[in-house]
Amino acid sequence: MINIQPISNVIGVLLILIGVLMLGCLPFSFYFGSEDVYALTISGFITIGIGIAAWSFRFSSEAKVNKREGYLIVTLGWVSMTLAGMLPYLISGVIPTFAEAFFESVSGFTTTGASVLQDIEAAPKGILFWRSMTQWVGGMGIIVLTVALFPMLGIGGIELFSAEAPGPTSDKIHPRIKETAKRLWFIYFGLTVLLCLIFWSVGMNFYDAINHALTTMATGGFSTKNASMAFFPPHIQYITILFMFLAGVNYSVVYLGLTGKFKRVWANEEFKTYVFLVVMLTVIVSMTIASVLDIGTEKAFRDALFQVVSLMTTTGFVTADYTLWSEVIKIICFALLFVGACAGSTAGGIKLIRHLVFFKNSLLEFKRILHPRAMIRLKLNKQIVPARVLTHILVFLLVYIGTFFIGTLVVTSLGMDMISAASAAATALGNVGPGLGTVGPVNNFADVPSTAKIVLSFLMLLGRLELFSILVLFTPSFWRLN
Repeated sequence: MINIQPISNVIGVLLILIGVLMLGCLPFSFYFGSEDVYALTISGFITIGIGIAAWSFRFSSEAKVNKREGYLIVTLGWVSMTLAGMLPYLISGVIPTFAEAFFESVSGFTTTGASVLQDIEAAPKGILFWRSMTQWVGGMGIIVLTVALFPMLGIGGIELFSAEAPGPTSDKIHPRIKETAKRLWFIYFGLTVLLCLIFWSVGMNFYDAINHALTTMATGGFSTKNASMAFFPPHIQYITILFMFLAGVNYSVVYLGLTGKFKRVWANEEFKTYVFLVVMLTVIVSMTIASVLDIGTEKAFRDALFQVVSLMTTTGFVTADYTLWSEVIKIICFALLFVGACAGSTAGGIKLIRHLVFFKNSLLEFKRILHPRAMIRLKLNKQIVPARVLTHILVFLLVYIGTFFIGTLVVTSLGMDMISAASAAATALGNVGPGLGTVGPVNNFADVPSTAKIVLSFLMLLGRLELFSILVLFTPSFWRLN
């Protein structure tokens, strides 16, 4: 039987935290004199009030969270956060309709970066900071943050951690889940502070620096400028590239690098694949740009590197309209919507480790055909990949592609052209941001039909929680009492 009390308790804590973060945006509202003080204040107190009511259902410190409660907490927690997160948009009138406000909030917390705001720079500063904050909170995962900071809840944390981060990586920074979550959070926080200080020191004003630091490390892509990162000079773009790349690395690998264990970093096959793909694709794209457009070599290289890293890490920042480069590059950019960076990072998408396992297993299948009696096992990082993990990855890929096709079909039926619908479904499911067609890098999702926005919001949540955490709730076996 599902235990409702711990679910209510944890969601209550999440909402209290979200409400406090809303109120934390007020200093920017006061400083800039923007007209969003009332909206942020009311939204914050409403969210805190609902959170306290949910948290008031106490439970025993010996209460345990099993798999079913874990998945319900994660799914209902993210839905609750996004519903609360849309309040400042609605109350301030910046985004007046439910479908668009919900879309913006989901896009923030899932670090997708797709937006419906037509004139970002005209929006109140407090609201824009809240918009960036939703991405930063969603980047690492509010559940991990809560497990790290609220051990007094007295419930098991491993179910929450595995439900929110169900990727196939088995790397552990520390055997205790609470310590792991803390170390992940401190790395994430530390890199964000470092990037903010670097941005500030090289020419950004503090407000832009903190906003872009939050959304870069979250691989989110929300910007305070209508032109995104194209607004800023080349040296800031190069800094952004570096930190986007770091944000796409498995955080256990980042931890090894910070502790000086560089041999173990380079021994990681997923990391090596990540580096190889970035280098190879940058060379291909930059050479193509140089042959098509009359621009300098440095700009062609910078634009190519920026967009490759931005799309691979699912950050979604843009410095140029890549849809104008060539048809070949458009195909490459569309394919990157399905790649993703490393598992255990803040990036969305399928993740490179799944592609790597699938590719290596496909090559081994040819050997098995030639040597049917041989025992040929798949290895990754010199370790045998268990059959259960391999099956999980293959099923994930199948469900992912199936979800993409169904999403494309539904969005197309709601009034979008096929190219725009396919890229919108792909970028929502992969939590990337910009796509092709009417949702390309110089456009946004404002003109997408309202019903389609709700569908895409669901796809964003599916992608952020890696499909199974939500889809398992729709299976009959999940609700059986035994």
